[in-house]
Parts: sequence; structure tokens; C-alpha cells
Amino acid sequence: MSKHAKSSAEFLKNRKQAVWHDETLWMVREKRDKMAHGVPEWEDLREAASQLKLYSNSHLAELLTEFDENARRNGAIVHWAKDADEYCHIVEEILRKHGAKNLIKSKSMLSEECGLDPYLESHGIEVLESDLGERILQLLHRKPVHIVLPAIAVKKEEINELFCREMEGCEPGNCDQTYLTHVARRNLRKSFLHSEASMTGANFAVASTGECVVCTNEGNADMGTSLNTKRLQITAFGIDKIVPNREALGVFTRLLARSGTGQPSTTYTSHYRSPRKGGELHIIIVDNGRSELLSSDHHRRLLNCLRCGACMNTCPVYRRSGGYSYTYFIPGPIGINLGMAKDPIRYKDNVSACSLCYSCQNVCPVKVDLSDQIYLWRQKMLRLGIENKGKHLISKGLQVLFDHKGLYHAALHLAPLANHVPHFLIQNTLNAWGAEREMPRFAHPTFDALYKDYLKKKETPQTKEDKNYDK
Repeated sequence: MSKHAKSSAEFLKNRKQAVWHDETLWMVREKRDKMAHGVPEWEDLREAASQLKLYSNSHLAELLTEFDENARRNGAIVHWAKDADEYCHIVEEILRKHGAKNLIKSKSMLSEECGLDPYLESHGIEVLESDLGERILQLLHRKPVHIVLPAIAVKKEEINELFCREMEGCEPGNCDQTYLTHVARRNLRKSFLHSEASMTGANFAVASTGECVVCTNEGNADMGTSLNTKRLQITAFGIDKIVPNREALGVFTRLLARSGTGQPSTTYTSHYRSPRKGGELHIIIVDNGRSELLSSDHHRRLLNCLRCGACMNTCPVYRRSGGYSYTYFIPGPIGINLGMAKDPIRYKDNVSACSLCYSCQNVCPVKVDLSDQIYLWRQKMLRLGIENKGKHLISKGLQVLFDHKGLYHAALHLAPLANHVPHFLIQNTLNAWGAEREMPRFAHPTFDALYKDYLKKKETPQTKEDKNYDK
């Protein structure tokens, strides 16, 4: 049994929570559909976004150089990091230079990818996540389970208990979402006012203007960058976030929120271009394996991803197994592919968490071929020697069955015998598929037998009853 299957079994023990998780994410998917159907040119936008991403990724060198030049012209200090270690070291060095002992963060999956928070904390720098979902998870000492809805698995009752322990002025038992949000805002405000440095990620980096664009619904990125006492701002993004110009940016912003949360747009779309008066704006451009991914003919489209989370909201496996059942820090269809691209040996267990229903591929705003790539990874696992031996043996057996007509029809004839197999022989720990499922009952007589009987009747003189049977 794979790690994903084992973790899924744990997730499903809480039936009420599992059903709620499934229904909530599907509700977001339905909101996405409503938004998409309200834009007549939706499919044209998806195609335009896909082509723009392919163009940007094939012209990375010139677009990143253009961004670097324009950003420096705007007064920003630009750094380049080849991997996670270099990225973390650059951030620490900037904070040390300015004597900053604390950092307030917002909107950065890159920092999660590179392990920035534990790195800085190990070097004596306090890190505070300002986005509400990330803040909740930070206080709970948990990892995000979704790209856009990181704390989707945490119920409001648990949040109330958490806030009563960690925040001043929280009323026990008051689980009203608006009330809890106000409690968080009141407590975070103190952190904003006393922070010594702020950091954000970037949804997009515009080459023609040298600016970074951050899309949020809470406005915490703006609070952090505006209120930190040393006027020190750090913005970091992966090289795949580059877009040519603002015209291209307009295509992506029309797709991003509609796909991810079912909104026409995010509440705040902030453009960071120049440092505050008397302050510094540091921009860190990070590779961390993206160039290597770009060299793959089969998997470079992963760099198209906007991190909208639409693939997670629609995925029947993710919705019914939860984010913690995946071993890569990004779950769902995009996480399966990114994890395999990162380290196929380490993250091979996630590949089985896909039914190849193609729903993720159909909703992706930039047409990342997620299901096709998962299928390719399953083929590659054999060559890499990391395939599931049991599944491989079953596949070989089925191939023999389908290649031999007589054997196939004999199996059909005998299939109803499986209806009498004791339940415990099928539903056990060796059969991960059997969890939460019941074996279908094989019909008797089979369709094959019925069809042959029909053909025999056609060959004999027909009675009145036979004619009615034909009809």
C-alpha cells in the first residue's frame, strides 16, 4: 500500500470532515464554472494564456534580463539564486545587514518550497505569516494543504480554541467566522506596526516595467510593505513567473481568480515597482530546478502553472483524500507532477493518486496537460525501476487476458464466481483500492452470453415472441 493510500485511510476515518472537505472544494469548482460560463471568450483567454506562457518560458533569458535592467532602473536591488540554499542565504544576509530580528511574510509558496521559515528561525530571526490561513497553520505547526486555501482542513471550532490560546481578547466558544477574522486582524496589527522587514512572493513579474505583481484578498502584503519600521521590503519569485508586459498580465489576471476562487478578480492586485522613500526594495529571482524542468520536452508545460488551485478543487482524489495524504508540499494533480519532476524516487507514491479523469486538465486556465503528464510518469516508473510490482504484475496478466480471445471469454464466463468470494479476502490491507469501495457484482448471464443467445435466435425462424424480443 502506498503512502498516499495509508494517509488517505487516516483522513477518511473522520467521515464528517471528509464529506465537508469534498463538498466545500466542489462548491469552489462550481463557482469557477459559473465565472467561466459568464465570459464568452473564456476558451480564447485560456489559449492566449497558454501561448503567452510558452512564449515566456522559451524566452526566459531575454525577458529576465529585461526585468533585471528595468527593476534596477526603478531603484530595486536585484539578486539571483540558483537554488533553495542560495535563496535562503540571500534573505538572511539582507536581514542581517539591516539588523532586522523579525520578518513579516505574505503570499509566498516559494518560501515554503525552499524551507525559508525554519532556516531563518534556526538563525535567530522570527518569522510571522500574515495571511490568515498561513498564520493559523503556523500557530498549529502544520503545513498548507492547498495552494489558495491553505487551512481548508481546519474547522472554525478548532480555530476558536487556537485563538483563545494564542491571541488576546478571543471569546471562548464564539466560532463566527467574521468575529474570528476580526480577532486575527486586531492581533496582527501589532505585528505589522512593529515588524522590521516585510517579504512577499509574486504572482507575476512584468519584464517591460520591472515590477512585481501580487494578487491577494486580504491586503496583508500591502500592510507589511507599508508599515515595517526599517522600510525594508523583499520580494522573491521563481523564474517561471515572468510575463512580457502589462498586456499579457491582463490576460492572466482575468483567469487567475475566476479559476481559483470563483471571483471576477482578487480584492487587491498590488504592483511593487520602487522602494519606499528612504527604504530598500530587494528582488530575488530564483531558479531552484526550473531551468532543468524547462529542458524536458514532456514536462516543461508545468512551468505554465499559475498556482490557482483549480486542479485541486476539481480533483476527485484530492477532494476525498485531503492534502496531507500527498508527500510533496504541494498536493493534488499539479503537486504530483512537480514532486515527480523534483525527485521521482522520493515522491513516487503520489502518482497513484489519480484516476486519469482529466478534470484537472480541462479546468486549468493555462492548459497544463496535467493528466497526460501523470500518465507519462506511470510509464517512466517502470524504466526507473520504481513501479509498483503488484500493479505491474496485474497489468501483465490483463495484457495476456486481452490478447487471447478464448481466455478472455472464459474469464467472462467464470466472473460471476467472484460474487461468492468472502468479503475479507477482497477488503483488506493488501487492496488499497478496496478502501471505501465495494466490489461490483458480476451479472449472470453476462452480456456476452445474452448477445450470443440473441444471434442464435436471429438464425432460426422467428416466432411472434422472438419478433417482440428484437424490438
